[in-house]
Amino acid sequence: MTSTTATAMTTTREELDEIVRDAASAAPVWHASSADERAAWLRAAADALDAAIDELVEIADRETRLGPVRLRGEVGRTSGQLRLFASVVEEGSYLELTVDDGDASATPPRPELRRLLVPVGPVAVFSASNFPFAFSVAGGDTASALAAGCPVVVKAHSGHPELSRRTAEIVAAALEAAGAPAGSLSLVEGRDAGNALVQHPVVQAAGFTGSLGGGRALFDLANARPDPIPFYGELGSVNPVVVTPAAVAARGGELAKGLAGSFTLGVGQFCTKPGAVFVPRGAGFEALVAERAGAAVGGPLLTDRITAAFPEGVDRLLGDASVEVVTGTPSAPGADIAQPVVLATDAAAVADRPHALLEECFGPVTLLVRYDGPEDLRRALEAVPGSLTATLHSEPGDDVADILEVLQRKAGRVLFAGWPTGVAVTWSQHHGGPWPATTSLHTSVGATAIRRFLRPVVFQDAPEAFLPEVLRDAALARLPHRRNGVLRVP
Repeated sequence: MTSTTATAMTTTREELDEIVRDAASAAPVWHASSADERAAWLRAAADALDAAIDELVEIADRETRLGPVRLRGEVGRTSGQLRLFASVVEEGSYLELTVDDGDASATPPRPELRRLLVPVGPVAVFSASNFPFAFSVAGGDTASALAAGCPVVVKAHSGHPELSRRTAEIVAAALEAAGAPAGSLSLVEGRDAGNALVQHPVVQAAGFTGSLGGGRALFDLANARPDPIPFYGELGSVNPVVVTPAAVAARGGELAKGLAGSFTLGVGQFCTKPGAVFVPRGAGFEALVAERAGAAVGGPLLTDRITAAFPEGVDRLLGDASVEVVTGTPSAPGADIAQPVVLATDAAAVADRPHALLEECFGPVTLLVRYDGPEDLRRALEAVPGSLTATLHSEPGDDVADILEVLQRKAGRVLFAGWPTGVAVTWSQHHGGPWPATTSLHTSVGATAIRRFLRPVVFQDAPEAFLPEVLRDAALARLPHRRNGVLRVP
């Protein structure tokens, strides 16, 4: 089981109230900060993480056992996210600056309207277990919220409490040293504190990465408030993959190798793991996968809870009469090492019983779904729940238009090469999808993740002195904006 050197703590309600009050006090300063100031604050946080990488990786490896190589790379991704959002703030298009000039001769007469996006206020962020840096205290949710101009209160994950505390100390100190106000980033611990945080009247939005059950509970709390707030949850995803007969014939061995590497990457604990792979019956792909996956090694899972849930999830799948083991030995309850397992079923069973066969199972397991033709495949794909990704491996000449139409409806990112594990942090990235992949249509990775923590405000016939500086004509000359329907880029 996972070993830690620090025990999880619980933030009291009195402590929580003080932390949130500090965030509320910091909010006006963040709102009023210039692009240059905010970008400098984000880069200061990134520099502090990079400077502390040796210390942070040592703590993270002790608490998660993900290994120094993986963890050092994740620190780099985390500081890179902060720097990306510094660039987003400086570039300015995220503000969606829009002007309609007044026209007294229009019917009816049109007032002058100037629109921009403003920060919503203090934001709650819930850390994930499987990415102790990139989706944790200083991860993408925090980076995008700070970039939007929102102070952040993070609920630490119980799987890495010492790392959470130290990361929060480093980043908070770096922000303040760069000129950001106290209360810009704070940490709370404990399930009760997390529940109270999402219900606190000062908190105006929340970001979450984790289980479907935990996320749904918080989503319901956020919506049950007297003043409901946006809750951006990244929850569960099976990430369907479709392999055509022609693709198996042309490169079956390569695809089998790629699948084995993808579903076992990080011991199967990636939210983009290919969990349901639709393969042509009788094409020989199962044997190729069995050969590749049979040589893969297992490893420890992140937390005691995940370790206990993995064999239960595999057993649940095997409880369906249609499912059989292709390769691997399901882990016994309480086993410290999770071994890779490949299961198989058929498309008709998936179409009839998707709730039993298409529930995400966290760990190194994938389900091959045999199909007999296009109609059989399409019927099963229609039963797939919303996912973060969908992958199509086909060959030139394949008629896949109908299948592609389904995959686009089911997922937020559609791949035509490679495998879905691994998410590039870029301007165009989208990491989201229809329920239950996410609770909204927004992304939690990439530049447009900032949009979750902004709201629109329109100024009508406002004297220039009352306009935010970025909506004044002098500033608009330097910033991307739309005027009278025409996009203008300096």
